[in-house]
Amino acid sequence: MDKFTTLTGIAAPYPVINIDTDMIIPKDYLKTIKRTGLGTGLFAEARYKDDGSENPDFVLNKPAYRKSQILVAGDNFGCGSSREHAPWALLDFGIRCVISTSFADIFYNNCFKNGILPIVVSPDDLEKLMDDASRGSNATLSVDLEAQEIRGPDGGTIKFDIDAFKKHCLLNGLDDIGLTLAKADEIDTYEKKTANSRPWA
Repeated sequence: MDKFTTLTGIAAPYPVINIDTDMIIPKDYLKTIKRTGLGTGLFAEARYKDDGSENPDFVLNKPAYRKSQILVAGDNFGCGSSREHAPWALLDFGIRCVISTSFADIFYNNCFKNGILPIVVSPDDLEKLMDDASRGSNATLSVDLEAQEIRGPDGGTIKFDIDAFKKHCLLNGLDDIGLTLAKADEIDTYEKKTANSRPWA
C-alpha cells in the first residue's frame, strides 16, 4: 500500500448527501476482484449517459476536475453495502482523500486499508472547503496527515482529528498484510520455537 504523508491536488466538489457505495461503483462492476480498472466505473450512473457517452454536467467530467485527487462530499459518504470495490474505484481514478462531515463505518475503515485518507470535518468547515473546491482549476487543497491540517488556496488552515493507529498505518503504508509482515521476525522465531518444542506437531 502506498504511504500517505502529504497531498496537494485538485479538489472536486460533490455536495450530495448519502452517496452510497452503489453510487460510487455500481454492481455491474463487481464481477472482478482486481483492484485496477475500476476507475472507469466510478460514479458511472451519474458520470455517463444511457448511450455510454460522458455527462458533461458531472463534476469529474469537467476539464478542471478530470485529475482530481481530493473529493469534498456531502454528509454520510459511503453508506450502503460494504463493497471494498468502492475505495478501489476511487483510488484507481486517482482520488487519495475524501472529505465529508461523516462516513459510513465500513467504508471509512476500508479507506484506510487501501491508502485513502477519509477526513471528517464540521459542517462549517465543509462549507468552506466546498467553496474552495468550486474554484475550478484553482481548486487546490493541501492535506498534511502528520500535522493533521488541510490548507486552502488562500492559505486558510483547517485542523482535523484522526485515530492515532490509523494515522500510523497510512503514514507508513501499512495495510493488514503489511502490519503482519512487520512482525515477520517475531513470527519466524515463534514458528522455530514451536517446531523445536513440538516436533510431532
